[in-house]
Amino acid sequence: MTAMLQPESHITSRIGFVVIGRNEGNRLIRCLDSLKAQWPNDIVYVDSGSTDQSVAEAQKRHVQIVQLDLTRPFTAGRARNEGFAALRARVPDVELVQFVDGDCELAQCWLEYALSFLNERQDVAIVSGRRQEREPKASIYNQLCDIEWNTPVGEAEACGGDALVRVAPFMEVGGFNTSLIAGEEPELCLRLRNKGWKIWRLDSTITLHDAAMYRFAQWWMRGVRSGFGYAQVWHATRDQPVRLYQKELFRAAIWAAFLPLALVAIAGVNPKLGLAMLGIYGAQVARIAIRRDDMTTASWAYGFFTVFAKFPELLGAIRFFVQNGRERASHAILYK
Repeated sequence: MTAMLQPESHITSRIGFVVIGRNEGNRLIRCLDSLKAQWPNDIVYVDSGSTDQSVAEAQKRHVQIVQLDLTRPFTAGRARNEGFAALRARVPDVELVQFVDGDCELAQCWLEYALSFLNERQDVAIVSGRRQEREPKASIYNQLCDIEWNTPVGEAEACGGDALVRVAPFMEVGGFNTSLIAGEEPELCLRLRNKGWKIWRLDSTITLHDAAMYRFAQWWMRGVRSGFGYAQVWHATRDQPVRLYQKELFRAAIWAAFLPLALVAIAGVNPKLGLAMLGIYGAQVARIAIRRDDMTTASWAYGFFTVFAKFPELLGAIRFFVQNGRERASHAILYK
């Protein structure tokens, strides 16, 4: 039986759900329960090698489970594609797929609003909404995530991991790029936009996200992963008219490499001038904070961490280019 909207709804699109996760613990329980409470059928959970009780909890909730082959690298794109394939095998005529990350709960208000919008806008391939942090005040890092999720409403260039997707265009472009460590959603959206489809962000909460980020080390590793993803997606789109994440890589290089090297060089000649020029970082933090309307302590923290994030992002980008260079060298030797 296919998951359908509630009886009072005038929309009859066939819809299924794909949840991905790994060791999400209680977050996965909340995620699956939020779906079962609204649309109890056609839910596929894709597990990426969890060592906790994730699979057992999914079994308790009678959702279809896909356990990824451990011999192949895990990526979110791969997990979503395999979940999508399992869903289509079960429901061949599914028209829409709601992708949800396992650390998120689907908002009760979301589906009715999103489906109504897609019913009116046949040119939109993907619709997303406002992802909100479940506990934004639990840590400064959670709060930073909540600010980051608040993207502009309307036509967008990309979506996040939680999105409602039309099956036909998704299949037309071949789904997610399974090789990407991060940034697979913007890369998919770029291919869809190149085909004439639109991406839209609605003014409605789509999910409650639980970052559970309480330590600086977690934030730092998230930045490294982002930088790696920026470089990988840029490399994948470097021959296209639009090169994704080129600006992000340029900013990381400026703020975390060129400017520090310039300051060190200046300080070697004139220490006082070099120290004074550190104010450039302070000015950038202030510029970012002032652009926010509320001008709270969180705004200044957001400004500081946005600037400081360039350092782990640059490290992640360097890791990608080093790894890519080694792989190319190994390939050249192998086929020489």
